[in-house]
Amino acid sequence: MASREHLEKMQVRQNYRNLWHTSLTNTIQADTPYCCLSLFCAPCVSYLLRKRALYNDMSRYVCCAGYMPCSGRCGESRCPEFCLATEVVLCFGNSVASTRFLLQDEFNIQTTQCDNCIIGFMFCLQQVACIFSIVAMIVGSEEISQASQLLSCLAEMVYCTVCACMQTQHKVEMDKRDGKFGPQPVMAIPPIQQMSRIDQQVPPSVGYPSQPAYAYPPPQAQGYPPAQYPPPGYPPSGYSR
Repeated sequence: MASREHLEKMQVRQNYRNLWHTSLTNTIQADTPYCCLSLFCAPCVSYLLRKRALYNDMSRYVCCAGYMPCSGRCGESRCPEFCLATEVVLCFGNSVASTRFLLQDEFNIQTTQCDNCIIGFMFCLQQVACIFSIVAMIVGSEEISQASQLLSCLAEMVYCTVCACMQTQHKVEMDKRDGKFGPQPVMAIPPIQQMSRIDQQVPPSVGYPSQPAYAYPPPQAQGYPPAQYPPPGYPPSGYSR
């Protein structure tokens, strides 16, 4: 039942329409110091980002943000800070991914194709390095063993780099959420002229409003006696055409 719910969440996440404020390829340029900090102090950064994603309210903390089977079963309510520290140290990859899913579900953010390719390349490289290590253990070849070690080092480098970029991406997104880029533009109701249809044949009037056309005689003004036509005593006596 739980796996089915997670599958439905993943399918819903594919229909999100918002985008990250910065892509994985631009995170180093967006915030270079924080990206370096995420590379060398990854667990500490993951701890701070999860806490910030929860609006610094640790009473809302659930292990792996509720996306793993162990969520809610680790005594988080009694000691959330210790549980989060344990999560970021022992399950660092899951902690980064859980913070990512948490932000995506909150702001309806989709993962772009470029980001998917980078993350997929990271996972594939790890799998290839694991396969080479197993083959090297079975065959006992020195060349294969060296190749597996090189692939393992390369996979670790790519993994650490991608995780640092992902955490920087999360930090930039929360900077946007918290208004550190300045106030976001507020959508206001446009004037009537802009709300009119494009295919409207007659443009809206500009200037003074048009006056209604009255038939002769003009209508009676309020507060005055009714007008008589012709008025009494007109034409004067002795007048001839």
